[in-house]
Amino acid sequence: MSEWIPVEGLRIAIDGPSGSGKGTIATMVGKALGLVVMDTGLLYRFLGWRVNDLGIDLNDEPAVVAAVDSAVAEMDWRAEGIFFENRDCTPLLRGEDVGAYASKVAAISAIRKQLLELQRKIAASGCVMDGRDIGTVVLPDAEAKFFLTASHRERARRRWVQLQQSDAEVTLDQIVDDLKARDARDSGRDCSPLERAKDAIEIDSTTMRIDEVVDRILAVLERRRLIS
Repeated sequence: MSEWIPVEGLRIAIDGPSGSGKGTIATMVGKALGLVVMDTGLLYRFLGWRVNDLGIDLNDEPAVVAAVDSAVAEMDWRAEGIFFENRDCTPLLRGEDVGAYASKVAAISAIRKQLLELQRKIAASGCVMDGRDIGTVVLPDAEAKFFLTASHRERARRRWVQLQQSDAEVTLDQIVDDLKARDARDSGRDCSPLERAKDAIEIDSTTMRIDEVVDRILAVLERRRLIS
């Protein structure tokens, strides 16, 4: 049972770059409020993984778009992850290589437009949704918007800690370089670039604990009378 009661249909948008902690924070906020949490980054990771698994060149936009059409029809996107061919494929989507595939797929405007209604339909009854363009494009009228950030070094350290659990052989410097390249792609794309919505509250979590970030978000929601 959640400790807070959100207003009916409350939609909370949490955006930020890779490694900013938005996924973890969204999960904790959703748990505190009893709201479904939808990770849009995982959706793009699945599509990138599927297209690459089919042997399609990620630079061949027409072929990628065609593959995504069938992938979306075959997948089952749930709060607990993404299921494909009757199995949970979420654990396969967390690697750095899949993150790079996702970033390329997400830069294709036709794909982002195709997924827009799917995301909005899921959010309609209330949820916490995290990604890179939730507050600006997917849910521009969300009742609450937050933009999480942190230094490149801190974001890389967090990612490195995660990868150590899977015995991945990657250095901290390699992750820093990868994050910088991914930030450049996400912020520089023509369609739905990574940016803070004008009415989003920015939280720099570089020196903050996870629970401190969650408490700040909940305090804002309470002050706005969106939860009680």
